[in-house]
Amino acid sequence: MAKINSTSSNIDPRSGFCSANSTFYSKRPQIPLPSNQSLDVTTFISSRAHHGHLAFIEASTGRSLTFADLWRAVDAVSASLSADFGIRKGHVILLLTPNSIYFPIVCLAVLSLGAVITTTNPLNTTREIAKQIADSKPVLAFTIHQLLPKLADSNLPIVLLDDPDLNDRSSGKLRIVSSIEEMMKREPSQSRVKERVNQDDTATLLYSSGTTGTSKGVVSSHGNLIAMVQTVVNRFKLENGKQTFICTVPMFHIYGLVAFATGLIASGSTVVILSKFEMEEMLMAIQKFSATYLPLVPPILVALVNYAESIKKKYDLSSLHTVLSGGAPLSKEVIEGFSEKYPKVGVLQGYGLTESTGIGASTDSLEESRKYGTAGLLSPSMEAKIVDPESGAALPVNRTGELWLRGPSIMKGYFSNEEATASTLDSQGWLRTGDLCYIDEDGFIFVVDRLKELIKYKGYQVPPAELEALLLTHPEIDDAAVIPFPDKEAGQVPMAYVVRKKGSAITENQVMDFVAKQVAPYKRVRRVAFVATVPKNPSGKILRKDLIKLAVSKI
Repeated sequence: MAKINSTSSNIDPRSGFCSANSTFYSKRPQIPLPSNQSLDVTTFISSRAHHGHLAFIEASTGRSLTFADLWRAVDAVSASLSADFGIRKGHVILLLTPNSIYFPIVCLAVLSLGAVITTTNPLNTTREIAKQIADSKPVLAFTIHQLLPKLADSNLPIVLLDDPDLNDRSSGKLRIVSSIEEMMKREPSQSRVKERVNQDDTATLLYSSGTTGTSKGVVSSHGNLIAMVQTVVNRFKLENGKQTFICTVPMFHIYGLVAFATGLIASGSTVVILSKFEMEEMLMAIQKFSATYLPLVPPILVALVNYAESIKKKYDLSSLHTVLSGGAPLSKEVIEGFSEKYPKVGVLQGYGLTESTGIGASTDSLEESRKYGTAGLLSPSMEAKIVDPESGAALPVNRTGELWLRGPSIMKGYFSNEEATASTLDSQGWLRTGDLCYIDEDGFIFVVDRLKELIKYKGYQVPPAELEALLLTHPEIDDAAVIPFPDKEAGQVPMAYVVRKKGSAITENQVMDFVAKQVAPYKRVRRVAFVATVPKNPSGKILRKDLIKLAVSKI
């Protein structure tokens, strides 16, 4: 068993629970963190010794970057940002693009200057992106030609990631000022401004639905990202490099950005980038590049089990030794089904939030994953409390309450939102996760339910409050409530209970089409039921649990 990170005699070595302060301590070995506070995450990653050669490969094109290529490109782009565009510490840069080989170059260059990266989902609508721009106030945007229409009204200067022909750089309302290829040709300047960046300085501003169901900018520091990088590298014992990861996860997401776009290269590992998830492309990439690690969400794992025979006939997956699942705990049937079909491949799981820089708990072996339904043991250097939502009392082993987390990867707060920060982070640095959990006698965390009202669709978080507010703008809808409806493939889908206005004959399809035109595809309402009233408590809060019971009773 790993050492517990405390010397207190009140700590139970089996569960990690301290009876003196009702805190659970991680059973994992503590991760070493740099003591130098004047350190940005790019410098931290680039200064780590390793024996890796290839940093990134783009699966669709076969284009690759050696580590030498990568750091040359990062240096050139950061020089261009500073000298040509006046980017300084604290400036926000928007990155709107699918996964690509340029994503890590831009991120590492921006972070090296102490500027701040804000990413957004390419599937988001123009309206959703405009809302994020209005909140985060970026001074420059990186995007691809196909997504230019989504920035047409932003008036932001734009750098293109995919089109070196800039003849149309002044067309329409768009202000196309350069291309990534142009910037990568820039010679580093000896006279460029290099401001001191501290670990506490803001590095990323990623938008999350948080615990209340409305989108907020999560402020993560360089220190948060460094803690995440160290945790990832130590978790997979990657110090010697020579591992190949398939990047199926979106790089705009905290886990994709910190682990796959930046963190794994600290170990000398190779990351094979998929521009978007397609099962055939993923399987082909595993075979072609002899991948050893595959991150995925539970529905993909289920598909690998269900179609194992045809997959193994068509593809050589013999190089694969580990799959990494996140988004929801795996059942016994799925874990054992996968182990039976792919006996040489281990199954690891993870739990984390944007607010915890993607870190919280993990299973680090198949044996640990066989604690069926668990989210894993607390990540290194992480502490937890299980708190009764009613009384606020911290609870012991095997008691269910809200999971609170504290550690070096916990966010600084929500951007320009003191009220939301105060309701999520307390004065001692505890993050209220909004998840109802218990920790068993062996220190394993089990997620029982959500206090926060989020729907998990294929790993994406869908806030019901956002969809309800949208539905209420329809002239024929009097009231609405949105709940998660169980779905074998997606995990959950958004279902709307709608109260029609008097005299209205609006149909299910009309409701779904109304929402679909205004939100990203993963947020679309997939089922609709009409009711006379939406059940609410005396204070007007929607009784979602009653609607969930009603929906499930009709399956």
